Amino acid sequence: MLTSQRRAMIVERLNRDGEIIAKTLATELDLSEDTIRRDLRDMAAEGLLKRVHGGALPLSPPLPDFAARQSLSTDEKAALGARAAAMIEPGQVIFLDGGTTTAALARALPRSFAFTVVTHSPTIACELERHPSADVVLVGGRLYKHSMVAMGAQALETIRGLKADLYFMGVTAAHPSHGLTTGDMEEAATKRSVAENAAATFVLLTREKLGRASPWKIMPLAAASGLIVPAGLSSDVLAPYRDMGVEVIEA
Repeated sequence: MLTSQRRAMIVERLNRDGEIIAKTLATELDLSEDTIRRDLRDMAAEGLLKRVHGGALPLSPPLPDFAARQSLSTDEKAALGARAAAMIEPGQVIFLDGGTTTAALARALPRSFAFTVVTHSPTIACELERHPSADVVLVGGRLYKHSMVAMGAQALETIRGLKADLYFMGVTAAHPSHGLTTGDMEEAATKRSVAENAAATFVLLTREKLGRASPWKIMPLAAASGLIVPAGLSSDVLAPYRDMGVEVIEA
């Protein structure tokens, strides 16, 4: 089999199965495992997939800038935000991640009782400018413009002094085996620190983020208290996540 044919098969299998196991594919094609691993390594270098131990995963697509993301999957994000907002109780301290899905959550926050919102995103804080009952705490630091969040030593120091009741996390990818991931090293560390200082962490996931992987791991899937996903996904898609023992909440 020609290299181009193997690569085409690898792409097809990734799209179909959501992962490649090098040993299994090598046995199926009667090739050495080194040959398949070399293909995967070369394809990863070209940005076609993400190499993981024993094989490969689909690479989450590059995110457009923040302004462009605001117009994507708006109905789905609104549904996720409304479901998450319904979980909040009076007097709680919640941490809202940056991102367009959590912005939809900010717009859906309850207005009939008081609670505190902590965020490291100025865009989230601005969404709450006219909220009648939310006390807003904005964490400062170096602004990461792509996601419009503050990061760095100052942000981490503030976050470590926090104890939130709920953390609503945004990620770029989620995979049963390879966990919750994002595209920036510092952003991953910031999200991990928030989760470590929250009583419960719920991850809001639009459908294109499932079964994917980004370069930087935040934490294992099982470390999350639950996943909030769009309604109507097939049981086959959701079964691997439920098998991890994580609550899956459909919105």
